[in-house]
Amino acid sequence: MHMFDRLPPLQTLRAFEAAARLLSMTLAAEELHVTHGAVSRHVKTLEDHLGVPLFRRLTRRIVLTDAGAEFHVVVARLLGDLTREAERLRGHDTVSRLTISTSVSFASKWLAPRLHRLKALHPELDIHLDVTDLNVDLGDGQVDAALRYGNGRYPRTGCERILEETVTPVCSPGYLDDVGGLRDLTNLAHCTLLHEDRMLANWDRWLALAGLERSRRGRGPAYSHGSMAIEAAIRGEGVALGRSVLVHDDILAGRLVAPFHDIRLKAERGYDLVYRAGSGADAKVSVLRDWLAVEVRRFLRPRE
Repeated sequence: MHMFDRLPPLQTLRAFEAAARLLSMTLAAEELHVTHGAVSRHVKTLEDHLGVPLFRRLTRRIVLTDAGAEFHVVVARLLGDLTREAERLRGHDTVSRLTISTSVSFASKWLAPRLHRLKALHPELDIHLDVTDLNVDLGDGQVDAALRYGNGRYPRTGCERILEETVTPVCSPGYLDDVGGLRDLTNLAHCTLLHEDRMLANWDRWLALAGLERSRRGRGPAYSHGSMAIEAAIRGEGVALGRSVLVHDDILAGRLVAPFHDIRLKAERGYDLVYRAGSGADAKVSVLRDWLAVEVRRFLRPRE
């Protein structure tokens, strides 16, 4: 008997990978364009083939068993490798293509302005930036690595923290002049405060850190992205609580000033390099990791 004779059928692996990633037989069926029953049968066939349960079936949901979680890491990696090799043989060579997924704010304010240096360093790479605030699936082979703003915990992936972040007030030089220079913290009571939605490191917490009461003025404009709040501050519309990574270049260029730069509140999240489990030694991930290390050192010591 050849060792491959003991391989599970490919359709059972595809069904299991989708159900494990989505934690839903229904969503897996929609993705694979088959019925819920077909996915359920494929997964049961695979479990019978392996002799171990891969899911625990609860009333309204499924969860992976420990064996299922471990097996999913292997299956996702192998299906991704198989997909990329098939694409290469079809003539769509992905070996030289480096696809990086990242958020709207980080792309516009930090990564995109620096990417030309990666292209100059590695002209053999066809670099693509996939900009989305959704956490893309790293197991399908479409994205090589992601730069995510989060808590450093991403299930079934490799992850390395590259940058921490703090927040401090920023505004345009013109706005600073209009409000009399903001020489004292209490002057903030007369300013329009610009907010970023969903940030725990927000104005209330910064004001508490600075020893000030919460502003009694009405809440100022709020934005879904940090980069949008920063652009509003650059336009002179108020004072934003600027995230250090996002406002760095604008402060250096003189588009923004930080009147209370010594009072910094640590953000609850940071920036992580995230990649498919098992691909940490992949050549493209290594190239990106090494380049990021250089850029982060340059970023943290901008005047050296």
